[in-house]
Amino acid sequence: MTPRAPQRRAAAVTIRDVAAAARLSVTAVSRHFNNRIVLPAETVARIEAAANDLGYRANVTARRLSLGSSESLGFVLSDIAYPFFSAIASAAEAECARLGYSLLIFNSRNIADNEIAHLRRIESAQVDGILFMTNHPGAPEIAETINRVRNVVLLDEDVHSAEAPRLYARNHKGGQLATEHLLAAGHHRIAYVGGPEGLISSSQRLAGYRQALEAAGLSVDPELIRFPGYESKDGEAAFSAFDRLDDPPTAIFAAADVVALGILRSARRAGLSVPEDLSIVGFDDIPNADVVGPPLSTVRQSAETFGVRGVQLLVGLLKGELAEDVVEYVDVELVERSSVAPPRLRRHWRTAPGKTSTAKKAAAKSNRTVQGKRK
Repeated sequence: MTPRAPQRRAAAVTIRDVAAAARLSVTAVSRHFNNRIVLPAETVARIEAAANDLGYRANVTARRLSLGSSESLGFVLSDIAYPFFSAIASAAEAECARLGYSLLIFNSRNIADNEIAHLRRIESAQVDGILFMTNHPGAPEIAETINRVRNVVLLDEDVHSAEAPRLYARNHKGGQLATEHLLAAGHHRIAYVGGPEGLISSSQRLAGYRQALEAAGLSVDPELIRFPGYESKDGEAAFSAFDRLDDPPTAIFAAADVVALGILRSARRAGLSVPEDLSIVGFDDIPNADVVGPPLSTVRQSAETFGVRGVQLLVGLLKGELAEDVVEYVDVELVERSSVAPPRLRRHWRTAPGKTSTAKKAAAKSNRTVQGKRK
């Protein structure tokens, strides 16, 4: 069987072909497709008819480069799987679409070098500007990159010395609300579990916690403050640390819902009941925080507001309508559910009412074995 000769691909139709068919100059047709000229209706009809007849499709990439704009924005975040971050990304994408932009999401995996590489996408015209979330506030290389590429809006956390607009939650207020809620339930031994030290969210939520305790006439116990991180395993680590105390807390304010869920998991493993044995308040109000057992009381910061307003600030910066020293805040509110109750009069988590500790069970089993041998 004789093999078929390969078919030649038809030459792509160019803007020159359209101009020739419409009997117009290439410049006029190019400006028409780039929306940079107003032509008579009859002339526009000739161009569109010629383009349709020839099957011409405008080269969008070339058009964007000619205009000096990618019509795309970037969103750099440390972990796309983190529920609060993914909710912000979803809201930001919807607002970008409404304003005529595409949104490219870059997952840095919390690596500073990756964040810097993504910021440099502005220099290569891959994106016009970037919404930037980081856990490296003190990294000078990140600040230097932001100040060089411009067109960056900081979300949620700070970058020292960066010249960029900022959008934060009212973290201090949130810390106060959470702690006051636990105080109102009768708790005095209230622990605080924050993210990494140095983050504005950790420090300001701690400040709100401190202020609420001091306003209630209570001193702050350093043993009840931990900064393990913002992951579920960090909540588990904090619970283990508190469980080793002679006088553990009766309530915990976790500076993130994901951390609160880690504490809740550890409490269950230890045979504690929430909120009867331990009260917990989180922060964020992530999706499904209302359906865990028990439904989690938390401080809500709106992911939708972060995403929508962040995009609006970035577009305003690109248009020269926004100064780089602007700082705005997303408000917070307390959401009361079922993870808070008055404290029980007891000192040790390991002796939860109605529960037998692992050590006691082992001792009882050993005693039964010894008695059996004696018989």
